[in-house]
Amino acid sequence: MHLAATTGAWHEKNCHLNILNAARKGRYGVIATVAYNIEHIVLDLYELLSLSLTVDLTILPWAVTYSDGLPIRAAKDAVSRATVPISLHLDHAQDESLVKLAADTLSFDSIMVDMSHYGKAEILRKTAELVQYCADRGIATDAEPGRIEGGEDGVMDTGSLEAYFTTMKDVKNFVHAGVDVLAPSFGNIHGEYPERGRELGLNLLQEIDKALPNNVLIALHGTNGFTPQLMKECIQHGVVKINVNKLVLEDYLIYHCWDGKKHRLTSFMKQGTQKVIRPTVKWLEICGSAGKA
Repeated sequence: MHLAATTGAWHEKNCHLNILNAARKGRYGVIATVAYNIEHIVLDLYELLSLSLTVDLTILPWAVTYSDGLPIRAAKDAVSRATVPISLHLDHAQDESLVKLAADTLSFDSIMVDMSHYGKAEILRKTAELVQYCADRGIATDAEPGRIEGGEDGVMDTGSLEAYFTTMKDVKNFVHAGVDVLAPSFGNIHGEYPERGRELGLNLLQEIDKALPNNVLIALHGTNGFTPQLMKECIQHGVVKINVNKLVLEDYLIYHCWDGKKHRLTSFMKQGTQKVIRPTVKWLEICGSAGKA
């Protein structure tokens, strides 16, 4: 099965899609790194830019509601000054009013329309409506066909809901709904994996990739504890966008918890960014996107 999807003129101008399409063509992965605060934005949009590294800067709903969108406006200003492509993405937008607020007022290049906490019929109906709302404003969309188990800091916890793998019917329906980037459920988990380890359906991931039209892409969620080899295998099976949270922020969190009393505030903040830059660069190199800006 190979699906077809329609595109609008705005697709060619969308930074998010241009970055990911280049990754698909080059068979490498783009890191989508979560920014919870201004320090993370400074890191991603100045430290990484100084190294000519491009990323997908990912904001979670918490950062919108906690500060009335201030970090997003700061990020957009920094992005406008960037010398390499940087995409600004809102991940896991689970409230319809938040999707519309972000689309109308916060200058995102892309928004994940995450209706996975509803029943299947409602998921598709609401997703299609909000995808069109975003497309009318030139904003690309991600969505989650199926339901990925677990939760993530800064996102409404859906851990009590039953997870289910993405089916090829789900893929077809979401492509027809106009979604630009699919985040399939194939055994991946938001948050921590159980002691039995990861049981990823890489064959399902590859089947999804082969069925998708060229202009619909795959995002990987649930990367906590991934090895470099596993990450590369996911890229080989079609993934182009890779959400990373704990992989790049764990050292920063540990530093904040244990070293806070050892430094002056300004020194503490500056050194904290370095706790993120090192693992971020490491994973950019592993995923093949270093030097692709």
